[in-house]
Amino acid sequence: MTSFPKAFVWGAATSGPQTEGNFHKPHQNVFDYWFATAPEQFDAGVGPDLASNFYNDYEHDLDLMQQAGIHGLRTSIQWTRLIDDFETASLNPAGVAYYNRVIDAMLARGIEPYLNLHHFDLPVALYDQYGGWESKHVVDLFVKFAEQCFKLYGDRVKKWFTFNEPKVVVDGQYLYGWHYPQVVDGPKAVQVAYNLNLASAKAVAAFRQYCPQADHEIGIILNLTPAYAASDDPADQAAAEFAELWSNNLFLDPAVLGHFPTKLVDRLTADGVLWASTPAELALIAANPVDVLGVNYYHPFRVQRPDISPTSLQPWLPDIYFKDYAMPGRVMNVDRGWEIYPTALTDIAKNIQENYHNIPWFISENGMGVAHEERFLDQQGVVQDDYRIDFMRAHLNALAAGIAAGSNCQGYFVWTAIDCWSWNHAYHNRYGLIRDEIHTQTKTLKKSAAWFKQLSDTNQFED
Repeated sequence: MTSFPKAFVWGAATSGPQTEGNFHKPHQNVFDYWFATAPEQFDAGVGPDLASNFYNDYEHDLDLMQQAGIHGLRTSIQWTRLIDDFETASLNPAGVAYYNRVIDAMLARGIEPYLNLHHFDLPVALYDQYGGWESKHVVDLFVKFAEQCFKLYGDRVKKWFTFNEPKVVVDGQYLYGWHYPQVVDGPKAVQVAYNLNLASAKAVAAFRQYCPQADHEIGIILNLTPAYAASDDPADQAAAEFAELWSNNLFLDPAVLGHFPTKLVDRLTADGVLWASTPAELALIAANPVDVLGVNYYHPFRVQRPDISPTSLQPWLPDIYFKDYAMPGRVMNVDRGWEIYPTALTDIAKNIQENYHNIPWFISENGMGVAHEERFLDQQGVVQDDYRIDFMRAHLNALAAGIAAGSNCQGYFVWTAIDCWSWNHAYHNRYGLIRDEIHTQTKTLKKSAAWFKQLSDTNQFED
């Protein structure tokens, strides 16, 4: 039997742009715009217009989540729904009222809100006008939005987060073309990474002004993908060291320790691509570490030495220092193309315990996306997703080992509660404890929901 502490929080994570739909939104975010202009780049041509209809269905959806044993729900407030004028952060009354209703409905069901302020959903107008996160003016506009959120909802919401996976903003928008505007520019990506860290620290400072209550806390959600070297060869080890600095410590160190990794700063300086910063900005980052850390974990990051020397004449990108490595015999989620490696959760727990002040943290996303889940419907219409239960069980066992060794992990949030729209992958892979038949918006509990409910009720499961 694997058991968890009495106060351990069992929850689920999602986001506003992936669930709400675009009903009555005054502005487009970058994904709204991308779909409107290039729908062929989205799986099956499915965009965010309807998503899982949470805007209209939230009462019923929250009832289902309660039935699935979800005690905490991490979602996000959409900048493009709440704010009318981005420069002044004037409020959209319909957006204000909507989030008030949702928060009150969550609390009425005993579901604690964990509210995030940015989930890949930059207003497209701010990209068009200023270059988005390339601009420090946009950093300040984000802080104005955050302040409005704290003032409006801080009386009821105690758990706040500045960004979800800022590293994905860097990778998707500025390095590898996954997300609009599909820029491939290493030096721009470096500046964007710095600006996102600055925006987070400034939002933390604002939070401490508007929400000084002792039981309120603010954090950041980071996707941590531990870098593992392909071999003991020094060149592979060096590749893994840089990959760890770039993929994890670039955001983890400033958020928790208040400074950037020295080795990374030295490398970027030597390469002539270090971000533009000021002493005042760096002091602000140092003075505003987070209270709590959210960790999204899906897969490890296995790397080997690059095929060619990074001193070769080529555009600067971080992966001139490493190359992906596919470990022979690995277990895969073949639908998503990700290795399944639960042991990394034990390693993450140990790293946070030993190198990051053993800060309070929680698993803010972990889950398994599977294509064509209708294959697993039984005669009663219930998805028999034993693979999802097995995935959670294996990862929770690894997490429990880290907790037993002393790591200060306080909860586990599955991705996700209800099958949600997943950016340009749309609904290709399903992650929910609850199935959404998107053509009718009929939502039903999967087998994993019953398993999660029992886990949430008892704080334990049979191995």
